[in-house]
Amino acid sequence: MSKIIHYSVDHLKFSRYTIALMANTKSAIKRVRRISRQTTVNKSRKSKFRAALKKMNIILEKKDKKEALAYLPKLNSQLMKIAKTGLIKKQNASRNISRISRKINSL
Repeated sequence: MSKIIHYSVDHLKFSRYTIALMANTKSAIKRVRRISRQTTVNKSRKSKFRAALKKMNIILEKKDKKEALAYLPKLNSQLMKIAKTGLIKKQNASRNISRISRKINSL
């Protein structure tokens, strides 16, 4: 019988994409480090994306057309910046803006 070794991964230090076994080439080790850094960046961007949409939805629930129209350009800018990085597709950002614009016009 072979001895079973359980590898543990510090999930705070590494992303969920990190495998438990050590990388065996120098470039693979660098790649693991890069992926974990990029994952934290992407998580913060995704969080900003969701927060921006939630803020607009709160404004729309209050039925405040003036405030919604004032926040719309900022929201558009934020969504397009996130789309530019590839976290979401440009069409996704455009679709969200379009739907929100229609909601604002219906107020």
